[in-house]
Amino acid sequence: MNPRLISIQAGLPRVVKWQGQDVRTGIFKSPVGRRVQLRALNLEGDKQGDLSVHGGPNKAVYAYPSEHYEYWREELPEEELPWGSFGENFTIEGLREHDVFVGDRFRIGTAEVIVTQPRMPCYKLNLKFNRHDMLKRFLRSQRFGFYLRVLQEGEVGAGDEMVLLGRDERGVPIAGMISRYVSRKLEDAG
Repeated sequence: MNPRLISIQAGLPRVVKWQGQDVRTGIFKSPVGRRVQLRALNLEGDKQGDLSVHGGPNKAVYAYPSEHYEYWREELPEEELPWGSFGENFTIEGLREHDVFVGDRFRIGTAEVIVTQPRMPCYKLNLKFNRHDMLKRFLRSQRFGFYLRVLQEGEVGAGDEMVLLGRDERGVPIAGMISRYVSRKLEDAG
């Protein structure tokens, strides 16, 4: 069975207070209960809050495996964790970081996407969960999800299969990129 899209989330940027500062963020996403247009730079009804580090063609859509939610429910039993809790646009099933490579192409609904890179977490996870340790927890978990570039715009909806159209023989596994990133971060932290 092919992996599938189980939920779609979108949201517009908002300004929130964090450590006494106004921070503009698009990490707050809400479920979209209908089919939507997937466009070159984002999903219909969605925008990124800080285009210097989020968004653009190579980060048009953020996908996060639903299987990771079980881990987070054990880690954060006091938190409600609806789909989209980690700022993802697509909550997916059946495709984790060790299964996917940079350059993998998928058809979802009438759209075509390509995997570009893992999500690199930032302090806005702390802000989203209103806790100072969330970024560290996310790094330790190595459950980052990944970004998609839109090759062909189209319509997508919850329940759509993610049909693998091709794999780059030289593609780097997303899990390997995450592991190297975390190792480097831990080395830098001393």
